[in-house]
Amino acid sequence: MSAASLKSGRWRRIRALIVKETLQVVRDPSSIVVAFVLPALLLFLFGFGITFDATRVKVGLVIEEPTPESAEFAISLSNTRYFDVRQAQSRLAFIDDLAAGKISGVIVLSGDFAERLERGDTAGVQVITDGSDPNTAGLVTGYVQGAWQSWQNQRGFAKTSSMPGQIDVQARFWFNPELESRRLLVPGSISLIMMMIGALLTALVVSREWERGTIEALLATPIGTLEFLIGKLVPNFMLGLCAMAVCVLAALFVFDIPLRGSLLILIGFTAVFMSVALSIGLLISTVAKTQFVASQMAMLVAFLPGLYFSGFLFEIASMPAPLRAFSVIVPAKYYVQGLQTIFLAGNIASVLVPCTLILVFMSTVLFALTARNTRQRLD
Repeated sequence: MSAASLKSGRWRRIRALIVKETLQVVRDPSSIVVAFVLPALLLFLFGFGITFDATRVKVGLVIEEPTPESAEFAISLSNTRYFDVRQAQSRLAFIDDLAAGKISGVIVLSGDFAERLERGDTAGVQVITDGSDPNTAGLVTGYVQGAWQSWQNQRGFAKTSSMPGQIDVQARFWFNPELESRRLLVPGSISLIMMMIGALLTALVVSREWERGTIEALLATPIGTLEFLIGKLVPNFMLGLCAMAVCVLAALFVFDIPLRGSLLILIGFTAVFMSVALSIGLLISTVAKTQFVASQMAMLVAFLPGLYFSGFLFEIASMPAPLRAFSVIVPAKYYVQGLQTIFLAGNIASVLVPCTLILVFMSTVLFALTARNTRQRLD
């Protein structure tokens, strides 16, 4: 038999497997749920449920000696979108509420507040926060400092009290000038969702064949290991890209996340990452013979490392050295970096090229391990 006929026969078998797998995906509602319903649900939960921005924080404002200046500053605080202000003349009125967690901080204007301002001295403003939640405590302190600086600028104190040689700091924030954490979290959420969905799709495919008893008929066909794997990968790869389309549309039109990079680069980068996620799922399917075990292993291998070691929620640089070393082998880490760059910064080759090469290497290794562990017999 000639090489051309062998090649033609191989492609016919691969095409038949792809058609068979596509029909099985279309007829199986669980695959549609995993590819379309699950990403939309998870993205809405992550996008609306998780935020690092604190708005309408409940604080107590203590004015020990009411003056026109303290009243102006109190109005300035109340007019911001960050604070829900309650006033009193003694900090004792808020101690119990602070201990009970009903308020996040207490702002105290000292009795000589107006006198210090007149002298050009440092104003007596004390901020007491609930340190049991360090993130909120830091936000309250930063918001008070920002409100104070804004109020100073409005009253002209910044100009009248400026000293020769004093530094005038003007902050500019690139890529996310509104400082909305959602613009950072939504691309990270997409990476986590795609990692979980990609691993789940292929992990459940082969285990479903074992559970339904159809694997015997499949293994009896004259197909090779490579043909078997390609036939399983291609339909789920297209299904994964459809899930990515759902996530991108939601990010652009629901969460108002800018896409500053190229859509084609985003599709190509996602395709490389999907090959990694699907290869992980196929590798799991070579071990798990039931859908329950396959789904649990996919969660353990794909979802949890992506959640903790991708940089999506937790800063990797602040982790101990062993955990930082472990994060190197987490594919979601590189996809998070790439997605955040494409969405917020643009087509930055110095970020995208290394991430893409690492993901290609991971995909090749995982596919080779899967081909080696795939057994075309029932024992």
